[in-house]
Amino acid sequence: MSTIPNTQGYTEKMGLTRWLDEDEQRAWRSFQVMQARLNAQLAHDLSVHSELSYQDYMVLVALTGRPDGRLRLTRLGHELGWEKSRISHQVKRMAERGLVEKCRSGDDGRGAVVQVSALGRERIEAAAPSHVEAVRRLFVDRLTRGQLDDLAVVARTVLDAVVAEEACTGSEIDIPG
Repeated sequence: MSTIPNTQGYTEKMGLTRWLDEDEQRAWRSFQVMQARLNAQLAHDLSVHSELSYQDYMVLVALTGRPDGRLRLTRLGHELGWEKSRISHQVKRMAERGLVEKCRSGDDGRGAVVQVSALGRERIEAAAPSHVEAVRRLFVDRLTRGQLDDLAVVARTVLDAVVAEEACTGSEIDIPG
């Protein structure tokens, strides 16, 4: 079968599936299980120690990371890597609980803007110490500084490839630096 190099720096094999070898499969499956179980444990920890869900926390982190605490709804969805319907439903639930406010964009009046509310700031500030401690306990403190540095390089390499792929398919997601 022929191979066709493409502009993203990898090779597509026409008609030939490049199955994962044993080491690649072990690494990939370990990563998937680790990510799923870590996220589940962090979500559980948040539910026990705060009044926020993991999704609430992610939205509030994105908003409170901005000086004005505001983002267009579509940009917020892009930053979180969520589909439009998922971010819309999440923001609606959070607005009903008073964690965020949703309003029309002052720039053009068409797009929606999400802003963290005073209650949302209060809740994330209350949840953050326990959440950071859980991240340390389950993740950061388990790795050496060298492993953390290596992981950052690996994550950036994979994210760069994902962003390049999204650009080619028109499904771009903004990944914070």
